[in-house]
Amino acid sequence: MSASPTARRIAATVLAAGAMVSIVALPASAHDDDRHRTPKVEISRVQADSPGRDNRTNRSLNAEWVEITNNPRHSVNLDGWTLKDEDGHRYKFNDVRLAGRSTIRIHTGEGRDTRTDLFQDRRNYIWDNRSDTATLRDDRGRTVDTESWGGRHHHRHH
Repeated sequence: MSASPTARRIAATVLAAGAMVSIVALPASAHDDDRHRTPKVEISRVQADSPGRDNRTNRSLNAEWVEITNNPRHSVNLDGWTLKDEDGHRYKFNDVRLAGRSTIRIHTGEGRDTRTDLFQDRRNYIWDNRSDTATLRDDRGRTVDTESWGGRHHHRHH
C-alpha cells in the first residue's frame, strides 16, 4: 500500500516539474520563433521587358522593375538584403524599412529613392526580357524568394 502513495507523489512531482519546464520554455521558444522567423516578404511582380523600344533612356530603364511586397502587418528592415539576376547583377538595399502590408518597386534606372520606389542608378538593362530569375536574399544571404520567367532557366546557386 505504501507504493501507491509514493507513486502518486512521484507522478505529482514529475507533472509539476513538467509544468514548470513548459512554463519556462514557452516564453523562450516564442521569443526564439520571433527572432528566427523570416517575415513573409516576396517578389510580387516583375516587369522585365520595358514597354516600347529598349533605347536605354532613363525613362525606359525605369520602366523595368521588380516589386517586393511585405505581407504581414509588421514592418521589415531590408538593410543588407540583395536583389540579383542570373548574370550576377546585384542591388543591395541600404537602410530601407518596408512597412507592413506594403510594396516597394525597384527600378533599374536613375531616380530619387522614396518609400514606394527605389532606383538602382544603372545605365543599362538588368533583367533579360525573355528569360531570367530574380533572387531576393536577406542580410544573412538566405534566399527569401525567387521569381523566374521565360523558357530557359539557369538556376544557379550563388
